[in-house]
Amino acid sequence: MSDLLIIIPAYNEEDNIERVVDRLTASFPQYDYVVVNDGSRDSTGEICRRRGYNFLDLPVNLGLAGGFQAGIRYAYAKGYACAIQIDGDGQHRPEFIADMKKKMEEGYDIVIGSRFVHEKKPKSMRMLGSNLIEFAIRLTTGKVIKDPTSGMRLFNRKMIREFAKGLNFGPEPDTISYLLKQGASVAEVPVVMDERTKGVSYLTPVNAARYMIQMLVSILFIQNFRK
Repeated sequence: MSDLLIIIPAYNEEDNIERVVDRLTASFPQYDYVVVNDGSRDSTGEICRRRGYNFLDLPVNLGLAGGFQAGIRYAYAKGYACAIQIDGDGQHRPEFIADMKKKMEEGYDIVIGSRFVHEKKPKSMRMLGSNLIEFAIRLTTGKVIKDPTSGMRLFNRKMIREFAKGLNFGPEPDTISYLLKQGASVAEVPVVMDERTKGVSYLTPVNAARYMIQMLVSILFIQNFRK
């Protein structure tokens, strides 16, 4: 058993899940993993079952927050020292996990795989949203998170417990902002991410704009009343 668990939330990822899991088991057998099939309506669950993958089969779609929390509760129950989320579409490269874990061993609670530690953000509407969220976090916490929307985040045992026990903890920038204000230490490690090559992303322009607004409102206002 590894001391690190890879959590792979998957919703309708029949085109990608085999590639993602098979690469992990072939090239990174030192890590444990669990796929969280988040009520997929395609054959994601059947693929996991047929291939004998370690997976949680949620009967309904809970969304990213609910799927992630199911995985993090699994990590907590199994006693893992740290847990990392990687997406089921294959954009997160597992070869950077070792660098993130090494950084955590310096004493950090959360380590984010960041595309922009040493690189400038490209100019686009999507990056405009990232910049605004970065500004909101800096304004409310005094901390700079260069890639706040990165989904590749590593959590230590303390944070696993917080997420497992906190009913409204989702893996989103507003929660990172909240945890920063509660004293959590956060670091970023440079990573490279791939673009989705198969399947359909939920992050349409409309959804991306809605997400940005929700995060900004939450970070700037709602988090002040969170206990």
